[in-house]
Amino acid sequence: MEGLWAPWRAEYILGPKEKECIFCSRLKQTRDRDNLILHRAKKSFIIMNLYPYNSGHLMVAPNAHKAKLDELTKAEYTEMFQLLTIGSKLLTTAMPADGLNIGINLGEVAGSSIKEHLHIHIVPRFTGDTNFMPVIGLTKVQSFALLETYDAFKKHLKKLLKS
Repeated sequence: MEGLWAPWRAEYILGPKEKECIFCSRLKQTRDRDNLILHRAKKSFIIMNLYPYNSGHLMVAPNAHKAKLDELTKAEYTEMFQLLTIGSKLLTTAMPADGLNIGINLGEVAGSSIKEHLHIHIVPRFTGDTNFMPVIGLTKVQSFALLETYDAFKKHLKKLLKS
């Protein structure tokens, strides 16, 4: 069998873990493209996942460092779900995704690798995106480049926010 490599995953798995919350540290910076922040709102933001499950994987998170749904104010909750709707529309128009997986992992045992800061995943799905590669090849193929996708999303997002 021929070996296929996905070395960018090793950086996440084996690399040093940031001491500060990755969401909070990214929000403090102004380099949104470098940090993959697509949109900043008053109480929450949309960010692309640096280590996506699928190309275009987005996350919506509150600006405040909160871990649980019941810690959100009504304004935070409302705005996050508005951004969830915008992010969903972005993925179905800019990619276009055939479907979406939307989910929240609360706690480490539920699959959250960043359990201290609540975030909602929006994972685009494409007809035929599930194949033998992850099962047999133990490799996930990303079809779209990260920063090119970011740039395309920013263009589409401007149009969505104006409408």
